[in-house]
Amino acid sequence: MDMSIVTFIQKFIIIACKNFNSGINIIKTMINMHNVMKGVHFLGIVTILFFTSCGGGSSVLQESPTRGDIKITADESFKPLIDTEVFTFTHLYTNAKVRAQYKPEYDVINDFMNDSVKVIVTSRKLTNDQIQYLRDTLVVARTITFAYDALALVINKENYDSLMTYKSVRDIFLGNIVNWKDIDPKSKRGKLSVIFDNTKSGNIRYFKELFEIKDKLPDNFYAVNSNPEVIDFVSRNPDALGIVSVNWISDRHDSTSMSFIKKVNVVAVSQQFSSDGSYYRPEQGNIYLKSYPFNREIYLISRETFKGLGSGFIQWVTAEQGQRIVLKSGLVPATMPIRLVQIKN
Repeated sequence: MDMSIVTFIQKFIIIACKNFNSGINIIKTMINMHNVMKGVHFLGIVTILFFTSCGGGSSVLQESPTRGDIKITADESFKPLIDTEVFTFTHLYTNAKVRAQYKPEYDVINDFMNDSVKVIVTSRKLTNDQIQYLRDTLVVARTITFAYDALALVINKENYDSLMTYKSVRDIFLGNIVNWKDIDPKSKRGKLSVIFDNTKSGNIRYFKELFEIKDKLPDNFYAVNSNPEVIDFVSRNPDALGIVSVNWISDRHDSTSMSFIKKVNVVAVSQQFSSDGSYYRPEQGNIYLKSYPFNREIYLISRETFKGLGSGFIQWVTAEQGQRIVLKSGLVPATMPIRLVQIKN
């Protein structure tokens, strides 16, 4: 066979390896394109190249929406929720192994763009440039919103300044407020220290984009390594203000979540343009109604090229069972109807 044709075939094989069914269709297409050759002879050569290049094709044939072994990368902010989703899914489908790893948002996106993982969980959509880059490599990224989260402001138990206006929070990020007395002249607290989870965090990126901060953060902002470390630091420092995903403190049925909420107080914040004196905490009803001002979406993003285990996991998480886990965790489901119930004593 002419070497130019072999090279042509091999380029198609690279694409076909990721999708067995597409590979078969490509083989048929190439037979028609090269009808000058004997169909059976050509089919045999292409098929050998296809299965050789794909390592025998066995992994593709064995993987299905409920069977296989995949790795996903999730923003560390959503670890409590994703741990529960993965645990339940893999116990329902015993032939499925989903290995979740947790990283800051910046690293999560990098893993996806570098093809280290097929599925990620993040609060940031891909940029237009990233989507185009993937398309240029014949990859279509699929994004679905599966939950609504919020960013909570937490303070030490000895700090009673648990009400803040939207403007005060913005001024803290802009460096206009550096002491607790700038918020409340009667406060007994001193210099305000803002603690967040990581320099590559989606939590801090959210506020920088919201308040249009282009330069570095004020000098009283400090990064640790995770959301639990933020809670721990705030619990030991009366002058600290922490930023955490509400997912870490929202599940009333989880012992870890309850141990965290016992360590700190959660700040209630007013709406941006409200003047009625109302303040809202990051609770389910307020997140759903967007009364609490610092809400965000949680996305599942996939680059899987066939209906494998990644697609099966996403489908399950966005269906009834997976969405009930979102509801139980204290977040707001995105793909099932919500009914608000007001309870009066």
